Amino acid sequence: MNISGQEFIFGCSAIGAGLAVIAGIGPGVGQGIAAGHAAAAVGRNPGAKSDVTSTMLLGQAVAETTGLYGLLIAMLLLFVKPFT
Repeated sequence: MNISGQEFIFGCSAIGAGLAVIAGIGPGVGQGIAAGHAAAAVGRNPGAKSDVTSTMLLGQAVAETTGLYGLLIAMLLLFVKPFT
């Protein structure tokens, strides 16, 4: 098995992209938990619906940046070939 340096770099880039996409699991779980707690809070106090919703959406937007950064890194690793 002969693997050149360039093929090794492409293979490692693909593995790194796969690992970077795994970063989307954390925000997905966190946002689901936040939405569940927000629904429970609105169920307990329907008058605070707008406050709970706005706080939840702000928190979810901040949490989603981690997943988007992982996706960005994966796209860069797959489609930007600096050694070609």
